[in-house]
Amino acid sequence: MSSQPVLRVGLVIADEMEFKPFAEWSQDQSERRENQLLGYERISFALENQGRKIQLDAVLCGIGKVNAATAAAFLASEGVDIMLNIGLSGAISNVRRGDFVAGTQYVEADFDLTPLGYQLGEKPGQEFCYQADPRLLEAVQKACPGLKSGILGCGDLFLNNADKKDLYYKTFDLTAFDMETGAIGSVCYRAGIPYLSIRKISDDAAEQSVDEYTEMNNLAESSLVDVLQSLLNQLMVGDSFWN
Repeated sequence: MSSQPVLRVGLVIADEMEFKPFAEWSQDQSERRENQLLGYERISFALENQGRKIQLDAVLCGIGKVNAATAAAFLASEGVDIMLNIGLSGAISNVRRGDFVAGTQYVEADFDLTPLGYQLGEKPGQEFCYQADPRLLEAVQKACPGLKSGILGCGDLFLNNADKKDLYYKTFDLTAFDMETGAIGSVCYRAGIPYLSIRKISDDAAEQSVDEYTEMNNLAESSLVDVLQSLLNQLMVGDSFWN
């Protein structure tokens, strides 16, 4: 008798208020475990349907590129088949507060060697714009019709400056800005792991961003987890990641 097929999914979440609704959803799931990964809080559980099983391993990593890359790298080393990320982002172009965006590409917008003659974001001899997995993009668009998509930029700063926002838009054609997506993208690119980030727009990344972000973040809404559930359900019934 063949064993049950299992898809291992890693999930990186930066902020504790973004993680809170995920932790609440996990309470009633089978095979639930809580432990730590390098001091980061980790929750794991299983989802099953039609003879298939998704083993979900989620890490609350803390804000910023170093935290996100560290957590993603260790999830990668443990053999996840897919890497996902959810969180809040600031609007750059063609989105407004409350919209959901699936990243098509991920770039470290704050990486700056321009004094040495390189373009903003460019890493000498390395890839620096990381692609979302097209199968994951297709799955989330099927699961959540009307979900927006676009290029996500990240950096180790809270973006609340209109001039810098305009620079990032003109340089990278960004849709939204956050503090983790490009770092996770770098890990997944090197590890060969399919990756997708889904972001909810919390603020305008300019003058009003602090108040707007703080208000939405403090709500700890379940809407991003709802999108995540829809995506996982779609992955369960689709055939793209099952042998």
